[in-house]
Amino acid sequence: MTTDIKDHLVLVAGAASGIGREIAQNLIDKGAVVAACDKNLGLLETLKGEVKSSNLHIFSIDFLDEKSIFDCVKDVESKLGPLKATIDCVGVLGKNGEKVELIDLEDFDLVYKINLRGALVLTKAVIGGMAARGYGRILHISSISGKEGNPLLVAYSATKAGLIGLVKSVGKEYATSGVTINAMAPALIESPMTESFSESQLTYLKSRIPMNRLGHVNEAAEMAAWIISPACSFTTGFAFDLSGGRATY
Repeated sequence: MTTDIKDHLVLVAGAASGIGREIAQNLIDKGAVVAACDKNLGLLETLKGEVKSSNLHIFSIDFLDEKSIFDCVKDVESKLGPLKATIDCVGVLGKNGEKVELIDLEDFDLVYKINLRGALVLTKAVIGGMAARGYGRILHISSISGKEGNPLLVAYSATKAGLIGLVKSVGKEYATSGVTINAMAPALIESPMTESFSESQLTYLKSRIPMNRLGHVNEAAEMAAWIISPACSFTTGFAFDLSGGRATY
């Protein structure tokens, strides 16, 4: 099997910033055709202007709106063709820094709707067509928080754990279809999301990483490119670690 993804059509949800933006750029560099999807069309336009590639196409998607997700997938495939792969980089921390007894349930519900429910809807929207064609790759960006839990990050940790459970379940359902569905579980990555952490939280999270540094978005992008390539053909329902040695299982 080859790692070549030249001309593969890949939908990247959450491509406007952070890991998603880096993944989109990296896939373009590798010759893929990228449907960069996000709610923030302004940032997508900026990305398109910087990349300057006819292989980058931008689309609107709102992970809080089921119809928006299905419409986005339909729009991408009607304009560009059948998807080879889908990468879900959409995620929010929500309010953080409080113990569970103080959690705002409305905020928890918002984090759940974006991080987990939206991921489920996107999976539903793309997997049927992939299975019918006998090939597909789906990758959801989870977190080490979903494996180990992080204090004062209950909503984020719980929904990212749920995302890993979704991947494990769906991976088994479609194991003989030619479609793989996996997750990536990064430790803390240098991205706009880290700006919402307090200094004490950043110090704690960095201290848990044996390599004693944060991850880089290009490291996440390179791993993502391999996971959604034809070469990753015998792994499904799995959460790949990108943790600098933090993960213990």
